[in-house]
Amino acid sequence: MKMKSEREMRSKFLRLRCDDCENEQIVFDHATTTVRCNVCGRTLAEPRGGKAAIKSKIIEVLG
Repeated sequence: MKMKSEREMRSKFLRLRCDDCENEQIVFDHATTTVRCNVCGRTLAEPRGGKAAIKSKIIEVLG
């Protein structure tokens, strides 16, 4: 049996870049609400009951 600290995390944070204004924003990959760009309001991610549907470019996956 694996200990909790050894188990791989299934969820991650993502750094996204807005396609319209190129603002970078960090979002949770299992977002439960629609995530919009803080600058222009474009939808960056939409909830899908598990992992969110990412609507913009992923710049980096954060651990």
